[in-house]
Amino acid sequence: MHDLFTEVWESVRRNKLRTCLTGFAVAWGIFMIIVLLGAGNGLMGAFNQGGDSFASNTMMMGGGMTTKPYKGLKEGRRVRLSMSDMDLLEKEPFKQYVDQVTTNYSQGGYTLTYGKLYLNNVSLNGTFPGYADMNRIVMLAGRFVNEKDIQEKRKVIVLSHLTAKNFLKGSTDYARLLGEKVKVGSFVFKVVGIRQGEENRDDRDLYVPYSTIKTIYGLDNHIDEMTFTFHGLNTEEANEAFEKELKAAVNTAHDAAPDDASATWVWNRFTQNLQMEKGSKILHTALWIIGLFTLLGGIVGVSNIMLITVKERTHEFGIRKAIGAKPWSIMKLIVAESVTITAFFGYIGMVLGMLTCTIMDKTLGQSSTEVFGQSVRLLVNPTVGLDVALEATLVLIIAGTIAGMAPARKAAKIRPIEALRAE
Repeated sequence: MHDLFTEVWESVRRNKLRTCLTGFAVAWGIFMIIVLLGAGNGLMGAFNQGGDSFASNTMMMGGGMTTKPYKGLKEGRRVRLSMSDMDLLEKEPFKQYVDQVTTNYSQGGYTLTYGKLYLNNVSLNGTFPGYADMNRIVMLAGRFVNEKDIQEKRKVIVLSHLTAKNFLKGSTDYARLLGEKVKVGSFVFKVVGIRQGEENRDDRDLYVPYSTIKTIYGLDNHIDEMTFTFHGLNTEEANEAFEKELKAAVNTAHDAAPDDASATWVWNRFTQNLQMEKGSKILHTALWIIGLFTLLGGIVGVSNIMLITVKERTHEFGIRKAIGAKPWSIMKLIVAESVTITAFFGYIGMVLGMLTCTIMDKTLGQSSTEVFGQSVRLLVNPTVGLDVALEATLVLIIAGTIAGMAPARKAAKIRPIEALRAE
């Protein structure tokens, strides 16, 4: 093995410039694969921002406009959901799949007051206990709204830690606010919990029991939307069948045609995740194809340089075969040189690619833009993992072997008598 690599090194050393120029194409190909995959990961991460802030097995349903006449009623009617639609989910055939059901009513523009301190432009949100699980709300102190709050229409409130910090003058001892009274507009509430607020926006949402909000504002049974978690729907087909059945049931309850797709709408996080995963796979496949075609140019260059090497060393190979060298020993030498060149320059390209991904993460990855009042990062974690490095290593070995096979076969077929005549 030592003699083999010594011969490879001597061959490379004799043609340094030619080897470096050819190796550059290989390095560039691997560099492009790593950078493209890193940028693809960052792009998908940006698309998925906030996706972990709510449960993946979540559906949301709301009312729309009818597009078909039904039971003597014309199209173009607005469908508004009601509390009875939430009750519908607790009956068969939906009960076996649905876990928790909730809705949310929001009213903004209030001033929150605590003693002599105040905070303007807060939003009062009436909701149910399940909202915390569906939206993965993290409680830092106290608790969220519970069933007893709903039943007794309690005037209790949950603040964000950002709001609590304002009242505690920067302190993080949030438990100090539990049991304290705050005023929202002209309504007084008791603080029962402090939740983790969203740092990337000016989070001023306050949560209170839905029944309390309903009493305060004199709301009827209409709701804007209902959200629920589910289980047992593990395929896209099962989710589509469930959505179709649910829309038909709700449409019928509101005197709309069961097959009127616009009368109600459903947003399904589970199927959205499946589509995002498909999109991610397609994107990664496309990036690999682009990168491999870029690498192909380098592989062709390596193959060409090995053919030139074989031609230049024809006389040498003839002598080797004349004194008893086996064809495989000749092939092994050429393939080893091809793999060495490909692997060495490929790893240089890989390291530079990973370095570039790190630089992207520290620059573009920290940049953000405003979208609908929220700060959104342009790239999220635009890096590649160990699995990609191992895949790239395998690509390098295969590419080097392929690049050297044709020249190696040509070298192995050289007849000693013809080779000895070569100049």
